[in-house]
Amino acid sequence: MVVDPVRQLLRRGPSALSLALVAVFGVIFFHAIAQRQAGAEVVRLIGGVQGDLSLPLALLRTPVSLYVPALDLPVWAGITQLFLAFALAELTLGRARTLAVAYATTLMGTLTVRVMLALGPGWWGLGLPPEAGQVLDTGPSAAVVGLFTYLSVVRRAPVVFTLTGGSMVWESITHPNLAGREHLIAVGGAILLGLLHGRGQPWRGALTARLRSWTSGGKEPEDTLSAADESHPSAPEPVPTSPPGIPHSGRCHG
Repeated sequence: MVVDPVRQLLRRGPSALSLALVAVFGVIFFHAIAQRQAGAEVVRLIGGVQGDLSLPLALLRTPVSLYVPALDLPVWAGITQLFLAFALAELTLGRARTLAVAYATTLMGTLTVRVMLALGPGWWGLGLPPEAGQVLDTGPSAAVVGLFTYLSVVRRAPVVFTLTGGSMVWESITHPNLAGREHLIAVGGAILLGLLHGRGQPWRGALTARLRSWTSGGKEPEDTLSAADESHPSAPEPVPTSPPGIPHSGRCHG
């Protein structure tokens, strides 16, 4: 969890933390704007996601919501966690996978809350009352929880996994609210994504080989043929045998 990211940072320099720095400055920017009433309304309109929003509008606002901090939480403590999560993920997974995991876990929480609202109160405590649809989502905290959980599963770090998942379970028990549910959903989604990490590589390799075969006019690519030749070597040529009493060389000995 720490040694490999530090090596990457020493090798690549500060540019390896560009995504983490953008996330931090984005949260600071939106927090500063939200300090005024007019600015808070602007932030809510471009990055506020609620359960009662239409689905297209919620999907449009979800990427921006990754940088909109919750107003009832200390922003500087959240920024520290945000920087650590994005920095470790960026150095370990790369920028593309980090963004994919952060967005996927946040979107899982947003969509699952809509399902809970559709169920309504009851359903063994899974459903939500209609007024819960007016509560803003967790903002970047779901992405932070998802990234820490995903990293702990991929890197096999049980201590980090226990601290992350256990704290979310404890939060849901002590403070049962919408944010706690979204955090648990982010943890579950990150576990699933972590378990699926690397499982698609054989499938992608087979698909790439098939596409190369199609583009080469139906012929197998050379590397595939050479690999097949190595895996199935041809039988050695039979050595000609001579009749009894005649040397193999074919020369007569007087």
